[in-house]
Amino acid sequence: LIAVTVAVSIAVAAWMGALTFGFMGSTSVTINNVTFVTDSSNNPTKNIILSVKNTGTKTVTIATVKVNNNEVGMNATLSLSPGGTGGIELTLDSEWVPGNPYKFDLFDSSGQIIGSYQENAPS
Repeated sequence: LIAVTVAVSIAVAAWMGALTFGFMGSTSVTINNVTFVTDSSNNPTKNIILSVKNTGTKTVTIATVKVNNNEVGMNATLSLSPGGTGGIELTLDSEWVPGNPYKFDLFDSSGQIIGSYQENAPS
């Protein structure tokens, strides 16, 4: 009788946990591509374009982007429904440096990190 009670309580706890997770949803954004923008002479500019996808289960708004732990300008906030894709154009304080590593952190409107990615600029 005790074993049956324990088994049933474990099953109910697992079911309730899954139910709670379904109601809460998750927020996660993946950076699929990074484009380091160059000028007509193929020189680095201050711009970088991120291609992103919402891989979570909730609609998410990207409000802030940090590059190498420094907040950078972006063309606008971006809201993505689950599975949605979009692009963000970033403006750095100075031109990006060929061969240097760049770490991109994406934050939602509450300040929670929702995605991160690192890539070296092309040489």
